Amino acid sequence: MQQRLEKEWDLSIDPDTVRLFVLKAKALSAAVNEDYDDGAEHEVEFDGDRHACHHHDGLVEEASENLTEEEFRELINDLNIDEAAELIALAWVGRGDYDASEWADAVAAAKDRPRKRTAKYLLGLPMLADWLEEGLEAIGA
Repeated sequence: MQQRLEKEWDLSIDPDTVRLFVLKAKALSAAVNEDYDDGAEHEVEFDGDRHACHHHDGLVEEASENLTEEEFRELINDLNIDEAAELIALAWVGRGDYDASEWADAVAAAKDRPRKRTAKYLLGLPMLADWLEEGLEAIGA
């Protein structure tokens, strides 16, 4: 009985790869939260002299944040159909949309989603990192 249960949770996507996505999602979330915390720092203020050249000190930081999102998108786009569906299904299980016992249904529903929008969809999930971690834990991976 134990072998059958382990086989049921056999993933196409390596759990370590999912954990990499968790780290990337946390980094992206932290970058967004920092922008909200000190949002005034990024605003451009004019003091009447509109011809003055404005130097934005945060451009290097912003470029690295965008690079993280770009890297996240590339990693998602590099996944095959099964891996991408399992990543979405893990988020859904972690969020509570599906129970771990409904894993096959979650993966099937994720495969029905448009493949081209996977990265955008996952980036739009506000608690992606937490839900992926909880999904891994729920299926015992």
